[in-house]
Amino acid sequence: MLVHNEFKNHEDISVLDAQNHIHPWHSMGVDDPNYMVARRANGIFIYDDAGNKFIDGPGGMWSTQIGYGRQEMADAISKQVLNLPFNNPWSSTSKPSALLAAKLSAEAPGDLNNVFFTTGGSTAVDTAIRFAWFYNNVMGRPEKKAIIARHKGYHGSTFLSSSVSGKERDKSFMDLGNGWVHFLSNVNSFLRPDGMDVATWCDQRIEEFELMVLDVGPDRVAIFIAEPVLASGGVIIPPEGYHARCLEICKKYDIIYISDEVVTGFGRLGEFFASKSVFGIEPDIITVAKGITSGYVPLGGVLISDRLMNDIRSEDNKNIMFSNGFTYSAHPVSCAAALKNIEIMEREDLFAHVKEISPYFQKRLQDLRRSKIVGDVRGIGLLGCIEGIVSSEINEQKQLRIDREFGMRIDEKCENKGLIVRPLINMCVLSPPLIIQRDEIDQMFDILESSLDEVAAEML
Repeated sequence: MLVHNEFKNHEDISVLDAQNHIHPWHSMGVDDPNYMVARRANGIFIYDDAGNKFIDGPGGMWSTQIGYGRQEMADAISKQVLNLPFNNPWSSTSKPSALLAAKLSAEAPGDLNNVFFTTGGSTAVDTAIRFAWFYNNVMGRPEKKAIIARHKGYHGSTFLSSSVSGKERDKSFMDLGNGWVHFLSNVNSFLRPDGMDVATWCDQRIEEFELMVLDVGPDRVAIFIAEPVLASGGVIIPPEGYHARCLEICKKYDIIYISDEVVTGFGRLGEFFASKSVFGIEPDIITVAKGITSGYVPLGGVLISDRLMNDIRSEDNKNIMFSNGFTYSAHPVSCAAALKNIEIMEREDLFAHVKEISPYFQKRLQDLRRSKIVGDVRGIGLLGCIEGIVSSEINEQKQLRIDREFGMRIDEKCENKGLIVRPLINMCVLSPPLIIQRDEIDQMFDILESSLDEVAAEML
């Protein structure tokens, strides 16, 4: 048994990690997973325990907008810890949480002026769903509970948020509440049949949505939940006009539209929020997390429209409570970090920087199409995905093994060259810190290009 000082001075962190630490999406295999031990980070770079330097291609987890090592973030967090490290959100508020709620309301599209703070993206989605169900119960429509979500969508890891996630390869051996969730087929236009244009593909996806509403029953469908860009599903960008037409269907059948902006919010596409500015919609609810604090501390939130709130606000309902919350809801340290994060992004005009540099990022991304092992590349803003196609097997398990092999090899080769990518089976996704510069984009894609060439030589 290790005593305190031995813990503190233990040199092989990997050994302790392998013995005691269960990671997200942890394999039940017996082999040592050998996770990289991250020691420090600065700018867009992470350094391991041997001092090796890596470009953080995924930007943490789609989250590190302002980059690492910001002294003023550390100062803001430290100051808040010393002044007020915690307050009970059931019976009090704090200056950071009130200011942040006001700021989010001011920047949000439409009438989304009501903010509920959570601990992260999963609990934000969970809260949004619970609020929509609560709303219908208060409105006297307890039967209106069904949810329509999308294949390849990802919304989190709580029971509710994972139940509305449509990444089929994440669901093995996990129990989900799919009795009230209905999934639309993949909106990725890369999958459309030969000879079909994108507009026709979009028409079919919209028709499928309305037919599903009619089949389930408009009096039963409560929620449509959609990421503006399906991030973890492989940076899938729905066809032009898709989101606006989905919103029209939601309005027609009185369905609450939840726009999951956990990835697309806070500058990733060059805007504070992407729902209206990029995709032209004013949803009923927006969920946020990740980039709201640039990953420095955990925080999530749900923005709810005045329309929904006003429908259930009345003297008759004064004793009805939305009985949902977390010990760390509106945590003052997290809210202070979010305010400082937003201040930095606005002062440095990072949204304008993203708009300026994104075309070059996307050009380098599209250039990877030349690789014989790349089936598709997709991207928007500072989001990108490379989808590898090594073979097309009839046997699903064999295909999965081949796809995983592709992702593993790309990951290993990139890491050996100084780039972290996030392999999602046969896809590599990119969402670097928003501060990335042109020469750093070149470094990143030069490594990817050479790694793809090497893997193609090995696997084709």
